[in-house]
Amino acid sequence: MDQIFKKPEESKITLTELMLPSHSNFSGKIHGGFILSLMDKAAFASASKFSGNYCVTASVNRVDFLNSIEVGELLTLHAQVNYVGNSSMVVGIRVESQNIRTGEVKHCNSSYFSMVAKDENGKGVKVPGLIISDNNGVRRFLRSIKHIKMRNERKIEFSSDNFEIEKYRDVLKDYNVKIEI
Repeated sequence: MDQIFKKPEESKITLTELMLPSHSNFSGKIHGGFILSLMDKAAFASASKFSGNYCVTASVNRVDFLNSIEVGELLTLHAQVNYVGNSSMVVGIRVESQNIRTGEVKHCNSSYFSMVAKDENGKGVKVPGLIISDNNGVRRFLRSIKHIKMRNERKIEFSSDNFEIEKYRDVLKDYNVKIEI
């Protein structure tokens, strides 16, 4: 069977939702957990659209909340697949809010969700390859490769089997920590 390839554009989705008082936290801003839930939905939709299978969230890269989101603003999430492995995909998500009265648009955060395509039995299933046709696409793909490699190296370095505290005592002197071992 021939390998199927798709363009990132074939995974693009946009979700827009009005931010309501029920979405706010105690300070009157939109609750970060609600935003994360919407981001997960966007990642699921993008990865599932691309792969043609239901997908699950394997991991989430860091999420930095850059600007607060107000009640009454429109929140728009843009998502697309930036990287594919065998059964995994990395979905890039950009979150923007828009003040309905002024039209001002704010970039609220961006993040990367690792998604895995599953078959009817819950097993990982092969996803299409990715056709990249511009520099940004190559940059995003390579960024994901580097992130995956660094995550795996960090996992090995700090595993309980490999960790040696003596290697880090000097590093810890510069931090607000007291080691009593």
